[in-house]
Parts: sequence; C-alpha cells; structure tokens
Amino acid sequence: MPEGTDDPRLSAEGELALARMALADGDLSHAASHIAGALAHAPTMPEVHEALAQLAARSPGAGVDLYPLDGPVYVGTVVARAHLLASAGAYGEALELLAAATAHKPQGDWAGVPWVLDPQLPGRLTPDSLARVFATVCAQLADPVPEQERGPLRAYLTLARHAVRAHPDDPALLGTASALARRLGEHALAIEWARHGTEVQPGKLTEVWLGYAYRSAGRVGDAVAAWQRALAYDPGDLAVHADIASTLADAGRLDEAIGWAERALAIDPTNDCAVHTAYRLRFRRDENVAHLVGLVDYTRAHPVGSHEHSDLADSCQGRPWLGHVPPASEAVINILRQVLEKGDVGANGQLTVSSLEPPSAMAVLLHTLPGLDVRIQQILPPDIRTPRRAVGLRLWRYEGTRAVPAVPPPAPASQAALVEVAYPAWPHPPAAYDRAVRLAAVPPADLLAALVHPPAPPDNELGRTLARHDPSLWVRTVQTWACLGLLHHGTDEPWGPSTRRRTLVDLVFGDEDWIAEAAMFSMITAAWLDPTARSDVAALVRERLADVAQVAAHRPVTIAWSMARLALMTPDLAPDATRLAREIVAVEEGPDEEAEPSPSPLDRLRRLLPRRSRTYVQ
Repeated sequence: MPEGTDDPRLSAEGELALARMALADGDLSHAASHIAGALAHAPTMPEVHEALAQLAARSPGAGVDLYPLDGPVYVGTVVARAHLLASAGAYGEALELLAAATAHKPQGDWAGVPWVLDPQLPGRLTPDSLARVFATVCAQLADPVPEQERGPLRAYLTLARHAVRAHPDDPALLGTASALARRLGEHALAIEWARHGTEVQPGKLTEVWLGYAYRSAGRVGDAVAAWQRALAYDPGDLAVHADIASTLADAGRLDEAIGWAERALAIDPTNDCAVHTAYRLRFRRDENVAHLVGLVDYTRAHPVGSHEHSDLADSCQGRPWLGHVPPASEAVINILRQVLEKGDVGANGQLTVSSLEPPSAMAVLLHTLPGLDVRIQQILPPDIRTPRRAVGLRLWRYEGTRAVPAVPPPAPASQAALVEVAYPAWPHPPAAYDRAVRLAAVPPADLLAALVHPPAPPDNELGRTLARHDPSLWVRTVQTWACLGLLHHGTDEPWGPSTRRRTLVDLVFGDEDWIAEAAMFSMITAAWLDPTARSDVAALVRERLADVAQVAAHRPVTIAWSMARLALMTPDLAPDATRLAREIVAVEEGPDEEAEPSPSPLDRLRRLLPRRSRTYVQ
C-alpha cells in the first residue's frame, strides 16, 4: 500500500493481501502480524475475521500463541488474541483484552463484533468478570463522552443491557453498567440501573453510583441526597464530600459547596482531595489569587497525593496570563488583523497613526506589511520612547519614530529551541515554568535577543494559523517564553541580588512594550514558586502599576489592561494596588454606557484605554 493512505478499509485490505501471501507460503508468523495490522485498521471488517479464522485453523493451539502479550504490545495484537480466545471459549479473558484495547484507544470499534453482541454471552460469564470489563472501559473515558465519539463504544452498552438482563441483582455489575450508560448519555438507563443497585444492596458504593447517575442527568438535588446517604454509611469519606462540593459549585451554589469542602477539611486538614477542592472553590468565589498560590504552596509541601489533581489547571484555564498569553489590543495590530483577513498582505499604502504605539506592535506591523508607509501624527507625553525609570538594559533604540533592535539576533540553535518550547497557553504558571526549563541551555543573551528578533513561527498548524491571522500573538508568545527561560539561569543565586531579577526589572521598567508584560509575568511566576521573592515582586508590581495609571491619565497606554491582569495574579499584592488593578480592568471590560462623573484619577483612563471583550481565549 502507498504510504500515507488514510482510508482504514484500504489499509486493512492491503494488510490482508500480505497476510494471504504469507499464509500461502506457510509463514504463519508474518500472516499473524499482517492480520493484526488489518484488525487495527478495520476491527469489524468480516474479511479480516475470516483470515483470522483461517490462521487459527492452521496453527497449533488455535493460533493464540502467535499473539503473545510480552512487553509493549500493538493494539492489533491484543484484539486478535481476544478474538482467538473467544473462539476457544475463553470469553472472560477475551472481553477483558478488548476492554484494555478500548481503554488504550477508545475511538476503535473493538467490541462491535457478533460474539460480543450475542445476547447469550453474559450468561456464560460471572457478574464480577463483566463488572471488571465495564470498569476498565470507563476508566479512560470522559464523563460524558462527546456525542460524536460514542459510536465505537455502543457495543459495550449493548453488552451491558444483556449483562443486566442475565444478572439482574448484582450490585457491582449494576453500578459499573450505570457508569458506562451515563458516559454515553443514557441518563434514564444509568439512573434505573444504579437505583436498582441501591435496592439490591443498600450501601455507600451503590449510593455513590446513584449520585453520579443523577448528577449526569442534571438532577443536582437528587445527586446530593444520594451522596448524603452514602456518607451515612461512612461519614469520613472525603472523596464524597468533594463530589458534593464540586456538584453544588457547578450548579452555582458556591457557598454551600465551600461549606462541604470545609467540612471535609475539618475531618482531615491534610487530605489532598479536600485541600485542592477548597482552594479551587474559594478562588472561584472571589478570584483572589492567594487561593491558587496557597494551593501551589500546599502541593510543594505535599508532593505525593492520593491521585493527580487538576484543580489548579481548571482554575487557570481560559484566564489571561494565568492560562494563556492575551492577544494584543493596539490600533496598529487591529488594522493588521483586518488586512490579513482580507488577504491583501502585499498591498502598499499609507497608514497614519494618531500616536506612537509599543515598539513590538509597530515592528510586527512593519514586518508583516513591509510595503506600508506608516506615519505618526504626534508623540504624546510622557514620551513612549523613554524608559519608565533608569535601567541598565535597552533592547530597542529609536531612529525618529521607528524602533530598531539594539542587539544582534540570537543564534539559529537558540531560535530553534525557543520555537520548540513556545506555545500560547499553559495549564498554570508553575507548569509554564517547568516547561521553560528546556531553555536553560539557551544563553541569556540569546533569550534577550529573541525578544526583539523573534523567530518565525513553526511550520505546523499553530504556526501557520498565527502567521495567517494574528502574527502578533506569536511574537507575544515568544517573548513570554524567552522571559520564562531567563528564570532558569543563575538559579543558585537568591532572588534579591540575582542577575535574573535585575534583568527582569530592567525589562519591566524599560520600554513601554509587550516585553514589559512578558517580563512581569515571568517575575510573578517566580513569586508563585519562591515565597522569599513575594514581597519584593509585589512591591515592584505595585510600583509599575501605579506608573501605568499615572501615564494613562495623559495618553493611551495599550498595555495597561494586561499589566492590571498581571497585577491581579501577583501574590501578596497590597490592597491599594489590587483596587487599582480591578479599576483598570473594569474600565476596559465594563459596560459601554458613559460613566457618571467621578473625582477618581482614572476618569481619563476610562476614555483612553481600548475596550476589551469579556470573552477570553480558550
């Protein structure tokens, strides 16, 4: 078969042709390998199963030994062995192998074959064996499975119906079958089976299953009632407390949810499930980043938990800087996006901008539209070309109103390393820091150079999309990761006198630019991870934010909203700075109607800041 074919049936037919040739030559081993390949491409194709039967007829032991499970195993090998075991009557082992294949690759229709769909099959198996199969299948599935992905899993739901009919009073079978049904959107069936389980064997586990079934159906009150009955059997089960808390929170009953999380903490203040849930819900209630930083501190002090938690990532997802690089808002970038949308990149023309915007924004515009003649009407005070305070590091220099890099480009190897790491989103700031460790081998001078000489986006779907629609986001992404890379140099130095601090402070207080945003994010990330850096970083952020507000009283500051968002994720930020940051954010994200006159110094800021959408990048 030609390489690159993506038609599963054609691929399977190609494997079958090779299998038949091997069978004709008596080469059973190669025939078995090609049949496994065909099964992996088309697991329900009758011709493949006919070839497998021919192989079994010509092999000792019905061919099972041709598909060993030693070491890493190909999924087609597992499925072939399962079918041969079923042919030999070993249905329990065969089903468990198919379930393992589904857990490995849920999009494969591994169980959609006649022997699995036979209504008589469950009568040949024990309820425990069937329950293990359903538990294995459910373990790796989303809850619920997206509707478009349910097709290959419906064979298991048919098996579950037959199994419950054959063994109607087994509580474990009813519970695991219910778990499968709810994942596949069969809410009424899931409730029916789980409720019957509580009737057959009242207890904690059956009530927990019923609670999950009710929750999937949107019946929050019934779910909580079931879990409360479960707690009557075991009041100390903190996982049930966490389920109640999360369900109430998702229903908008946040105060009740936090109450349940705090009950769990009262039982065991060290329980990782209870701690993670409580921190996540408290942040959801008031968006105070102290809760997330507290969770980071807890995780550092308790590195081994009962299982992996996603509370920190869930809290940061979709939030600017906490989970992704926010897009630029400059006028020149908005114009650039419009030009790219029209596909008129090669056009020449003249663009008049009322006032100079950050150097990175201007550089992206001119790099993408080199034929554009940009004219600046005026330089509003305070001069955007002047650092906000004396610094020892300048990456831009100005030739009139045009910003020019003040350092040479980074080495190609350094650019390649940065492209490999850079991505516009991350689970949470500590995860971004961990990913940036790969930049520890890139010289700091090259990381700094990349801030003004960003490498081209990668030749992949992400890179092509950004280049076609918003090259500014790629540049902001590179700048963010370059600054994170700086955190991994000189880590043996304490924060206060460190070179990494001095460099980042120069960038934060230097040019009014996207680089200042990226450097501030890096500095704040350091504070999340290093408690000894927090008071210093909080003071620096407070000073820089106050300067933003002062400048914004006289002219537009396009990075103000982003700086305010960064301030709101700063540990131990002073209350006055927090209020200022919230005011700045409210100016851009607030209602469109004109505000009432106010003596606040942010009055002019309200008119000068570009308004942003409330919808964040996901």
